[in-house]
Amino acid sequence: MRITLLYFAAAREVAGIERETFDLPPASDVAALLERAVHAHPALRSLLPRCRVAVGRTFAPTDASIRDGDEVAI
Repeated sequence: MRITLLYFAAAREVAGIERETFDLPPASDVAALLERAVHAHPALRSLLPRCRVAVGRTFAPTDASIRDGDEVAI
């Protein structure tokens, strides 16, 4: 499934981009997406514990499921 990850504020500064698309296996959750983001941008690892994540404009925990086409924001 394809997920768009939006970076805001400090996450945008660390990643160096505003948005990115990741292909994940079906039934993935926010944690799996964040791990892919950290793999792409290792400096995010120390920042993420202080960030909120939203799935479809609603704040979500890291164990929240995501679906194909979702937009997730950090």
